[in-house]
Amino acid sequence: MRQSPPMPGEGVAERMSDEMIRVDHAGEYGAVQIYRGQLAVFERVGAHAHAARVIAEMEAGEQAHLRTFDRMIAERGVRPTLMAPVWRVAGFGLGAVTALMGERAAHACTEAVEEVIEDHYARQSERLGRRDPELRDVIDRFREDEIEHKQTAIDQGAREAPGYSVLSAIVKIGCRAAIRISEKI
Repeated sequence: MRQSPPMPGEGVAERMSDEMIRVDHAGEYGAVQIYRGQLAVFERVGAHAHAARVIAEMEAGEQAHLRTFDRMIAERGVRPTLMAPVWRVAGFGLGAVTALMGERAAHACTEAVEEVIEDHYARQSERLGRRDPELRDVIDRFREDEIEHKQTAIDQGAREAPGYSVLSAIVKIGCRAAIRISEKI
């Protein structure tokens, strides 16, 4: 029996949740890659042991977020972003480059990324309202973690990085573009 196409407005809430899960999964994947790039640099240079520990702790948090979205993708049958290979290279590269610029630049990168994600999660939570309580709870909990990561980066000297405002602006533009792309592709 042939199924008729959905009527206008049908399935909007489900598509919205799917889109959010797809983009949030991509974002957490990208964050893990950024931290891996930073760790690849800092773990090779013993002088950055403290920064490596701080970054490894934040990466562990992002890994936990990623596992949650992995589970949601599987349980809900959501198609992951097709951009994952690009985000892997771009995230790792961004992490490595900012680490090569120094600890403060690496933390400036983290602060910029987390600020964009914090705002992104807040908008998602508001859009969801009461429609998908499980997803909203995940987003709200993860937003709190991202705020904590942002504060850690600030405490570690992010705003003292050479060229902080330019670096921060570039990272934020890249993150916002990745969000828009990952929502659909």
